[in-house]
Amino acid sequence: MWNHLFSPFFVVNIGVRQGSALSPIYLALYLSSLFYIFEKCVKNLKIPIFLSFIDNGLLISQENSFEKTNSFPFCSYNIVSSLLDQFGLAIKHEKTKVFYFSTSHRDFNLFPLYLSSIGGPTLTPRTIWQYLVFIFNRKLTFCQHIDFYTNKALSIVKSMKMLSNSTCGLLSYQKCLLYRTCILSIVLYGFSLWFYNKTPLSYLLSRLSKMQ
Repeated sequence: MWNHLFSPFFVVNIGVRQGSALSPIYLALYLSSLFYIFEKCVKNLKIPIFLSFIDNGLLISQENSFEKTNSFPFCSYNIVSSLLDQFGLAIKHEKTKVFYFSTSHRDFNLFPLYLSSIGGPTLTPRTIWQYLVFIFNRKLTFCQHIDFYTNKALSIVKSMKMLSNSTCGLLSYQKCLLYRTCILSIVLYGFSLWFYNKTPLSYLLSRLSKMQ
């Protein structure tokens, strides 16, 4: 159906393979009405927004207390879970995670998020969160992110010894070009997240200097 136009009914016995360019288009068309319904449900409740990245979903809540931050994602998760069920889809509860950011300078203990009443697990807040290959901590210092990618770059540099020796293989300028095009792009992955004005960069830059 498109607006008020109906096509004839026909049997579809072939799906769209994973990785096909049509997959995200079909999924976006299928989920557009779900997002519309969800937005109407949460508009008056002022509970978190819902972002979708193909088959990954992200609930975001920003509040002044952890109690509110905990309660709002629970309501949203309940609504999303119910809507997906009506659309013939399901949430993989075992892959669900909860993470908190805080500007507080003191240590804080967070309560778990209990989703057992709606068929989900009990979620214990994590100290490190990896999402879309970015590594976050609660203070957004990105120390773990830099540590991971500098170590990864160093291991690749060490393996580059196999590409040449004193008698054969790549020339020095070729290895330098390979380093600048491949290694630096790895170690600086996501630098726009942490390299910005008025943020403490001493640890991050020192780690990069040692790697260099």
